Amino acid sequence: MNALLDSIDFPWYAFLTILSLAWGACIGSFLNVCIYRIPLEQSVVSPGSHCPACKQPIRWYQNIPVFAYLFLRARCARCGVRISPRYILVELLTALLFLLAWLKFDLVAGPRPLGLVPVTDLVLVPVFWLVIMGLVLGTFVDLDHMILPDRVTLGGIACGLVLSALVPSLHGQPTMLASLARGAIGAAFGFGLLWGVAMLGEFIFKKEAMGFGDVKLMGAIGAFFGWQGVCFTVLFSSLAGTLVGLTLIFTGKKEMQSRIPFGPYLAFAALLWMLWGSTWWAAYIRFIAPTL
Repeated sequence: MNALLDSIDFPWYAFLTILSLAWGACIGSFLNVCIYRIPLEQSVVSPGSHCPACKQPIRWYQNIPVFAYLFLRARCARCGVRISPRYILVELLTALLFLLAWLKFDLVAGPRPLGLVPVTDLVLVPVFWLVIMGLVLGTFVDLDHMILPDRVTLGGIACGLVLSALVPSLHGQPTMLASLARGAIGAAFGFGLLWGVAMLGEFIFKKEAMGFGDVKLMGAIGAFFGWQGVCFTVLFSSLAGTLVGLTLIFTGKKEMQSRIPFGPYLAFAALLWMLWGSTWWAAYIRFIAPTL
């Protein structure tokens, strides 16, 4: 595959770049269905796309990602009910993340746009796309319902371990066994670390301090990105969650005892690690141990 891509010139690369953007928007459209139906325990396949208000089917040309939302002026073509802006947000967000994952690929591991950490194994791109799908799905379900679906968390752990074995470059290892070991250690470390934090918080505050879905999600992140990814994700998500939480409290939008979904912060930090994190990790190590 890499030998074939050696011959790709700029027009082909530009075409594949646009294709990754379009593919991401299409996946985002499907994720919108999943975000709505999975918490309701409905099938994501049948029935086909329909308006939640009037239940009428949505025609294919009314379901083109991004463009249909703009063309319909954010309203159902049948009943006129307003369509939530979240739909186009999920499509655009997924498209952007798919594009960034594709831009990480480079045959010679040279500098990438926006400082993205390069990867030389093309197989990693669809792996990253799968991670993006799970994290976007989990984020918006958690925001709406304060839950993280098992198909994202437990499914993520299973997929992460399987792909660790099948794609050794995911953990930068030469063999399937070594890569699987890294994935298993990462999953156990991520799960165990956040479980310990949850138990400590429950002991201190005498109530549930963290949902178990967050614990399982951290296990999935560890399976894909190893123990370094776990450390980065926990540190950065805790910082981001604290800053946002305090801001909401000081502005009166939340009270001190209010529950705030933590899954979106874990997902955001994991995406940062996937795209740029190893650079930040190296900078952090140099900061705490400049002589190494």
